[in-house]
Amino acid sequence: MAGGFGSSDDDVISGINVTPLVDVVLVLLIIFLITAPVIYQSAIKVQLPKAKTGEEAQKSAVMLTLTKDGELLWDKERIDWKVLADRLGAMSATIAQETAMISADETTPHGTVIRLMDALRQAGLSRFALSVDSSLKK
Repeated sequence: MAGGFGSSDDDVISGINVTPLVDVVLVLLIIFLITAPVIYQSAIKVQLPKAKTGEEAQKSAVMLTLTKDGELLWDKERIDWKVLADRLGAMSATIAQETAMISADETTPHGTVIRLMDALRQAGLSRFALSVDSSLKK
């Protein structure tokens, strides 16, 4: 009876140790935080056409991207062509003052860019800026 009075190995454990659970959750959170930006950035890669005469443009509320597959993105969020008209209609009060920034992959068909510009004009937006890779500037 050197181990203590009344204690045995068959006693019920009344407390739950949550430390291992917290450790696993934190490790999974760290892994997710490290890998999420890599996955997100690679999903919307667009190779802009190069131009020597590109100039800086101010940030716009209407930032649209066309991928080489013809997918449409609004501020890096994939949207359907049908949803585009609804979102533009929701901004109808301020849309006349906005400039749409269009970033299209250099392999995007010309007709797809024209389709986007036509949809923007139908919504009342008449000012456009086309993104280019100005790395050729000297």
